[in-house]
Amino acid sequence: MSNQSVTAGVSLAAVMAHCGGSSVGAVKILAGSIASAPTAPEPYAALAELWQERRSELEEGLAEDRSVSAVPAQAYFFFLDGNVDDAVMALGSVTGVRPDVAWAAAPWFGEARFLGAVSAAAMAEACLRALDYGHDLDSDAMRDRFAPWLHAIDAVSERDPVPEALAAMARLPRALGRHDLSFALCDRADAVEPVMWTAVARAATWRVMGDLDQTAAAFESAVRLDPANWSLYLDLADVRAEQGDFAAAVSLTAQGLEHEPREVTLRAANAAYRTRLSGSPDDLKTLIALAPDVTNGSYRNLLIDYACAGPKLSRELVEEAHRMRNG
Repeated sequence: MSNQSVTAGVSLAAVMAHCGGSSVGAVKILAGSIASAPTAPEPYAALAELWQERRSELEEGLAEDRSVSAVPAQAYFFFLDGNVDDAVMALGSVTGVRPDVAWAAAPWFGEARFLGAVSAAAMAEACLRALDYGHDLDSDAMRDRFAPWLHAIDAVSERDPVPEALAAMARLPRALGRHDLSFALCDRADAVEPVMWTAVARAATWRVMGDLDQTAAAFESAVRLDPANWSLYLDLADVRAEQGDFAAAVSLTAQGLEHEPREVTLRAANAAYRTRLSGSPDDLKTLIALAPDVTNGSYRNLLIDYACAGPKLSRELVEEAHRMRNG
């Protein structure tokens, strides 16, 4: 949006607020100007004026408004009040819905009073919200739009290096294809205290990069840090299966079952890997019985594919398993 268009939007918002009697409508016009030109200072100045003059009216109107168009303004209002944690989480929410807009290019997002006060926990939650909708962020255009996020992550993680929060933050640079920054956050977290979540974050980054040996090593570290966590045994078992080591996959899922014997996904994986290793029809029947309760369809299908590749299985049983796959 040109400066002339921004000025026009600000003028229209002023008319809407003072002559049209709709301060919430004015806020939405200003939010539209922000979406088109996130770095332009004029819409923020107009929002600050509205917040000072008509706060009670805006609080009431925005409390009932759940539209995305109001969220960037709400984030700025939080910032104006010094509530920087809610500000960053709100900005993370709208970023998750519309990552095509460089929302974090807002002037306030780079200010020292924001970067010096926002907590690591809030920044981590904001990063997760920015990833909520599963948009593909691995492109040069997205990396440019998210550059202020990466700068903020670096500043906050250096000032407030909470390992669990840093591990969560590491998901955003990983999604952006900035694996180096994801690993750097893990290193910074480990320098404070090694925790399971950091090892898992490191494993996820190695897996995205296609290095299964490093992925397995990171999951092994996670298991050592949290040996009663059944899901870690399943994660490591899946990596070993991908490497073709089904004996290890069977052993690992069995260890997980010692901690959570009723977990359906773990039981299904154990049955699948046992079938792949030995060709046991009883194990395949167990997988077939459990398959409808495995909620992740793609993972269920993967387990069935592994199992049906087991040795000396009858054609009838394999066909029955394939029907579960296709269903």
